[in-house]
Amino acid sequence: MKPAYHYEIHLPSNMDPNKKYPAIFTLHGKESNEKNMFGLVAPLSEDFIIIGIRGDLTLGAGFQYYELKSLGNPIREIFDRAAQQLETFIGYATEKYPIDLNKRYLLGFSQGAILSMTLALMMGDQLKGIVALNGYVPEFVKTEYPTRSVEGLSVFVSHGEFDTVFPLSVGHETAAYFQKLTPNLTFKTYPTDHGVSEENQQDFVNWLKGDAGI
Repeated sequence: MKPAYHYEIHLPSNMDPNKKYPAIFTLHGKESNEKNMFGLVAPLSEDFIIIGIRGDLTLGAGFQYYELKSLGNPIREIFDRAAQQLETFIGYATEKYPIDLNKRYLLGFSQGAILSMTLALMMGDQLKGIVALNGYVPEFVKTEYPTRSVEGLSVFVSHGEFDTVFPLSVGHETAAYFQKLTPNLTFKTYPTDHGVSEENQQDFVNWLKGDAGI
């Protein structure tokens, strides 16, 4: 099978050939790429298999997974295709590499966070957890997608207090939505715009280590 996405994989340097490893799939924001995401999870690269997935649509000097009608309003058909292709890709990578089926994580920023949360609702306990940085769940995903229980899923949601793309209220709404669905929610805000601070990074790195039992 030829994967739908170009991707970059980082394997722990001293891999045990008889061991399965936890994995982090990273999803970037609009007009970015998989290399920009690796810096956020590099501190975890000796304990996790890290797979950076590049969006298959070009945008400026970077890439995206889907197009928008307007800010916060994805083109439904393209969004649906991206969500389905990403779910298939996660299955492909899990078969190809020594990934622990019970310790698969998604980590996304902005558009990547939106898709990470969507995939969590689609895949349920097939995932161990997600880290969603400065995103939201589209209304049509909440009301029209065939979602699965995320009660056992670990969810880390963070948002910039001065986010000029998605206001802080969006972060609070997203956290409130997941709080009703899982007891395993961590929600944090940081004094940033639409970005990821060092403190934010340290917090989710520690959270991922703890959740994966590392």
